[in-house]
Amino acid sequence: MSKPFLLGIVGGMGPLATLDLMHKLLRATPAESDQQQIPHVVWNVPQIADRQQALAGKGPSPLPQLLHAVDQLNRVGASHIAIACNTAHHWYEALAQRSDAPLLHIVDATLAAFEGKEKPRRVGVIATQGTLDAGWFQHGFSAMGINSVLPTAEELRQLFVPGCYAVKRGELRAGGELLSLQAQALCDRGAERLVLACTEVPVALAEVASPHLAVSIDPAEALAQQCAHLWLAQREKWH
Repeated sequence: MSKPFLLGIVGGMGPLATLDLMHKLLRATPAESDQQQIPHVVWNVPQIADRQQALAGKGPSPLPQLLHAVDQLNRVGASHIAIACNTAHHWYEALAQRSDAPLLHIVDATLAAFEGKEKPRRVGVIATQGTLDAGWFQHGFSAMGINSVLPTAEELRQLFVPGCYAVKRGELRAGGELLSLQAQALCDRGAERLVLACTEVPVALAEVASPHLAVSIDPAEALAQQCAHLWLAQREKWH
């Protein structure tokens, strides 16, 4: 008999993004009682080394701490594991090899959100340099016949990076204003939709009620939807 459904979440990157994913899990799950919600356990440890700094060669790798997180989630019996950070998926393969429980991939969940819908010709990607360099979203969109619109180096330096770290400091409005400018820059260059491929971005844009949210796909929301789908397929057996 398979183990009971228990979603494990590798969080802390940052803690607000983790709480945001947990909130989205609640919203994604149709439930009439507490008992129908997704059972999950969260490794919310903000001391995991900075992913952007690591990939820029300016700080230690977070991989040992990420492996420890996966080990702990497996130890408590997670049946599936989600990572509440886009950039941390740089270490996805090593984590997946280590884990007994299957790891969900936030990019796969995001691409699935485009299935069955009219596809835009151009999608803007708001993400860290590490995520952009990895090319996960660009390769996925290319396979779907969609062109990617990316931030310029200047925009990353003046808008995205300071906006992202403002959110991590708790300055959501300041971060939202900068990230909204980044979103507008991508739209000005022809993006018809936006993918908010850093978990701080949707929280910040919501803080300033950015109109760009109306044309955005939130990977954290897509991941929550995938988790809810997996849970609903098994819920009657376990709740």
